[in-house]
Amino acid sequence: MQHIPMSRGRRGFTMIELLVALVLLGIVSAALYRVLVNNQRLYMAQTQRIDLSQNIRAAGSILPAEFRELDASEGDITAMTPTSITIRAMRWLGFACNVPALGGALGAVSVIVRGGAPGQPLFFGSRGIDNSKDGVLIYYDGNQNSRLDDFWATATITSAPNGQNCDDGTNGQRLILNINLLGLGPNVAGAIPLGAPVRGWELVNYQLYRPAGDTSWYVGFQPSGAATPQPLIGPVLTNGLTFQYYDVNGNPTAVRAQVARIDVTVRARTAAAVRAGGQAAAATMVDSVVTSVALRNNRRF
Repeated sequence: MQHIPMSRGRRGFTMIELLVALVLLGIVSAALYRVLVNNQRLYMAQTQRIDLSQNIRAAGSILPAEFRELDASEGDITAMTPTSITIRAMRWLGFACNVPALGGALGAVSVIVRGGAPGQPLFFGSRGIDNSKDGVLIYYDGNQNSRLDDFWATATITSAPNGQNCDDGTNGQRLILNINLLGLGPNVAGAIPLGAPVRGWELVNYQLYRPAGDTSWYVGFQPSGAATPQPLIGPVLTNGLTFQYYDVNGNPTAVRAQVARIDVTVRARTAAAVRAGGQAAAATMVDSVVTSVALRNNRRF
């Protein structure tokens, strides 16, 4: 048997060298772990921050867009409290392409809306006509030489027959309406002229809302016919939604018909507590937005 001599220059690591290497490996591993943990915390914090910003941005867009088209002086605000408001939210705008037959019974008046669906000429809105839940405002002109008798008559849709065109043969949607002149003008022929604007609205409620079984609060949205609100924006704080109502002189008011401006305050929070980095304690991020909305359709005369 042949023995191969070992060179003294090829000896292994000593115990001290191994211990030093293990200590250095532990230090590097701990540093890498801390970097990874901090990066994860930062990522989670930024994700929550983005969600929070999106909630705030949505609150500053959706609610003012709904309120801006209101006419409080003619009943578009049906109920209001500091944390809830029910409104006639406008969903579409069209124009009458026939002359409604006034002067007789107002319970079955035929009004044809030009187009009657998104994409059709002279029809505007986020969706088409829904005769199951839409109400209608139709422009009453009365004396066409005076603006003093002009107002929006209210109406409910009793039916919406298909295949009905305008008097000039263009596409249209016939609505059979039960019209209420609100005692503001006489029931006379021609008071609603050809081309009168017709606005479709849906009764909706916005409120501070906590779903059953949930510990978080939200800005809730409840359209007409819905049994319960649905979370729209959130989570928010327990005082996460407040409305302040002002009249034309800038004074606070509790009278619906006098509202000229609505200040909307939304206080949102992150869904979970997060650490911003390092050894900082986990905390919930909070942000808020205040939006002032002037009601543009209020009567000015």
